[in-house]
Parts: sequence; structure tokens; C-alpha cells
Amino acid sequence: MAVSDPSSTRTPDSGSRPRKALTIGAVCKILQNEFDDVSISKIRYLEDQKLLNPRRTSGGYRLYSQSDVERLRTILRLQRDEFLPLRVIRQELASGGDLAFGGDGDRKPTPGAVRRAILVDTSRAYLTLEEIIEETGAREELIKELENFGIVQPEKRDAKVVYDETDREIVRAANELSRVGVGARNLRIFRSSADREAQLLEALLGPSLRSRNPERRKEALQSLESLAATVSHLKHLLLVRDLRRLAGE
Repeated sequence: MAVSDPSSTRTPDSGSRPRKALTIGAVCKILQNEFDDVSISKIRYLEDQKLLNPRRTSGGYRLYSQSDVERLRTILRLQRDEFLPLRVIRQELASGGDLAFGGDGDRKPTPGAVRRAILVDTSRAYLTLEEIIEETGAREELIKELENFGIVQPEKRDAKVVYDETDREIVRAANELSRVGVGARNLRIFRSSADREAQLLEALLGPSLRSRNPERRKEALQSLESLAATVSHLKHLLLVRDLRRLAGE
């Protein structure tokens, strides 16, 4: 259901007519055409994670502007298509990174923007198994299988087994793949590929990363992130090329 929002941004061709602000239910219905798993609870969760900030009425109801909807669409696409953790998405949104999508879903590059696929030198948040299950909707059995094959790697802290945000996003992606019959065993190829890529980057930057010189280490970390993003992009392009052949294009 849409409600009038006199303070909403007007488009140049709309004259004096205000844009419509949308309730959370209306936003969810719009986005379900593109994202099967979107729900009101998920949208609220993204708001709790400081990724969205819709305005509220005096009665406390959320009202989403068109820019809010586009921001949410971008977040969901980055989660689904690029498997970026929410922490990375949040930081890139804050920094005005290369996050724009066109109407056809293609990325619109921003001049000078650099995609940072990983952030290796930042603090991490830790989650329990119960929190991972709640946030991803994955079965405990799937998570245990992912652990057995080394796809996710929890650690012990204060006598408790915990997972970091990267583990959570891996579980989320694995859960999506499990819906079409891809099991944890099949994901070992991704783990093997990632290990080889990490070994390549270590050979290039290992000495600098282990340097005791703070400036040299800082530069090495920046290079590591940049190279990792390039490697990730190259792998994506190779996959796209093979999929086009598969589709007979």
C-alpha cells in the first residue's frame, strides 16, 4: 500500500505531484518479483544493521522513499550476486563506492571507484551457531557439513564455538545453492580454487605482509585487497564466458 509523502523528492517531470512513499509491505511485494527470499523480517534486519534508514510517521510506521527502495535493491543484489558480507556493503555504501545498478541489473561503474571484495585488516564480529541459523535460514546439518569440508571454519573463543561474518555469508550462499541440489561436498572445488588464489597472492606479497614496518605492511594490505578484487573479477569474467558458451550464445 502506498501513501502520499509530501516531503518526498519530486522528479523533474512530476511537476507539483509528490512521489509516493511506500510501506514496508509494499516494498517487500515490489522486490519479491526479483528476490524470492526477501521478506518483511529481512528488510527489518537490514535496517537493524544500519543499512537502511526509512523515515517514520508519528505513529512509528516505516515509510520508504524511491531512493530507499533502490538502495535496498542494490543491497540485495550485492548479497545475491557478489556474496558480499553486510559489513563490506555497509562500508561501501558509506564511502559512496561503485554500487549503482542500471534498470537491467548491470553495474554502472563510477569513475575512480574501486571494488574492495575483501577487508582483511578490520575487526570481526562473531556469531554463535544459533545466530548463524537464525540469520541465514540454513539447517544445522548443512552448516556441519560445510565445517567438515572446510568451507566454513569456526573457532573457539571463551570456550564457545563462534563464526565470523564471512562464515555467515558463506553459509547464506551455500544454503541458496542447496535449494537446487548443490551439496557441501560439491563446494570443495570453490575451497580448492580459493586456496590456490591465496597461495598466489601470498607468493607475491607475503614478505611485505610480514614486515615489521607499519607503512610497508599497510601498503601490502592495500595491494592485497586490490589484487584480490582483480582476481575475483577475472574469475567472474571467465565464468561468464563459459556460461555464455553453455547458453549457446
